Amino acid sequence: MKTFIALLRGINVGGHKKVPMAELREILAARGLQHVQTYIQSGNVVFQSEKSTVQLESDIHEAIKEHFRFDVPVLVRTHQNLKDILDNCPFEKEKKEKSYFTLLQSPPEASRMAEVAMLEYPGEEFVVTPECIYYFSAVGFGKAKFNWKGVERKLNVSMTARNFRTVQKLLSLSDQNNPND
Repeated sequence: MKTFIALLRGINVGGHKKVPMAELREILAARGLQHVQTYIQSGNVVFQSEKSTVQLESDIHEAIKEHFRFDVPVLVRTHQNLKDILDNCPFEKEKKEKSYFTLLQSPPEASRMAEVAMLEYPGEEFVVTPECIYYFSAVGFGKAKFNWKGVERKLNVSMTARNFRTVQKLLSLSDQNNPND
């Protein structure tokens, strides 16, 4: 079995799309996922499976849609893939530890990435790669001018962000789940 990390977007935010983590663990285990763990209420799931990431994204999406009656974008990554994303962060340590990692569902077209890479906002830095937008803001994520919905439209891919600490914790949990992965 391989260890995976699923990132759900837009759940339990402002009272919308409520997904209790205990209930989510139960419905995913009922779908055949093994050793299902969740981390905080924002939709981070570590589990084991023999399926592909594409199949897992579809299965988890459908399980949530059937059970909770709403659509939730789901991104699934392996431990190694998420580790590579963290390790490849272009920012120095101090900025990296205050950064957000916006994972992309699929690689965007190069021309779309180039268009987004040209955007500039004072006090904000970001690097667009085919898998992730590395983002740092001196004023904090909540006060940023970077328009995430606009960037998602420009790139034409679904995406979801996690901060440095969450990515580290997910890597720790997935490493404990399967140290040989």
